[in-house]
Amino acid sequence: MTTLTVAGVLLGGALAGCGGGTPAPAPVATPPAAAASPAPPKKPPTMAPGPEGRTPVFERRPATAAVAGGSPSDEKVVALSFDADMTADQGPRARAGERFDNPELIALLRRLKVPATVFMTGRWAEEYPAQAKDIGADGLFEVANHSYSHHAFTADCYGLPVVAKETMAADVERAFAAFREAGVRNVVPYFRFPGGCYDDAALRALAPANVTAVQWDVVSGDAFATDAGAVARQVLDGVRPGSLVVLHCTRSAAPVTGEAVGRIVPELRKRGYRFVKVSELMEG
Repeated sequence: MTTLTVAGVLLGGALAGCGGGTPAPAPVATPPAAAASPAPPKKPPTMAPGPEGRTPVFERRPATAAVAGGSPSDEKVVALSFDADMTADQGPRARAGERFDNPELIALLRRLKVPATVFMTGRWAEEYPAQAKDIGADGLFEVANHSYSHHAFTADCYGLPVVAKETMAADVERAFAAFREAGVRNVVPYFRFPGGCYDDAALRALAPANVTAVQWDVVSGDAFATDAGAVARQVLDGVRPGSLVVLHCTRSAAPVTGEAVGRIVPELRKRGYRFVKVSELMEG
């Protein structure tokens, strides 16, 4: 009597018979698949330079191309942007206890899962390096340039000191250097003029910085505001598909922004809006 035993599972399930059976042929080993190369990081979209190399300016997503029938089809997206302002000469005020940051606002955006773009001055990143690094390390956010010193790039801009034309590009690069020093990631090549003030000369002077200037089409009115409801209403009344909203991330200068955002976000979501970063808005 021949006894047949199972020797075991070899190389993924081939059975070898012991005794009177014919051994199964050994399977051909399959070479391991080559490891896939990681995809390169996605480059943030930018706009092409304007005439004579002037810095391009982005304000909102334009109306999308017409679909069948010729009517515009606009996706309900909106970008919230927050200016983290601090001027070069406000160090003594910060040391005296004035707060130019707003960690509670950042925490609220995280809880609400709202992506946003933070336009940060270099001086802010120097004063709050841990917060700057933390914001830049979170994929929910991206960090853009708001100058180093928050000085104006034109005359007569809300009383701000004025940056000399020949040092404008260097001021922007100094802010990027402050971000690198603080270890900030997710930095995008976008720049917001302090006070939103610019002219043709500023666009020419800024050209060597190779940035896209980013403005807005909805003013929140949160700077120095004390009525969160009024701020929320102004934003809600102004938002249209593709809008870009300007708000602030400084407790001392915009104390009710967090409360206003807590009203704006659920209402816009109820209206069918989706929140995106400026880079996503520009992509469209």
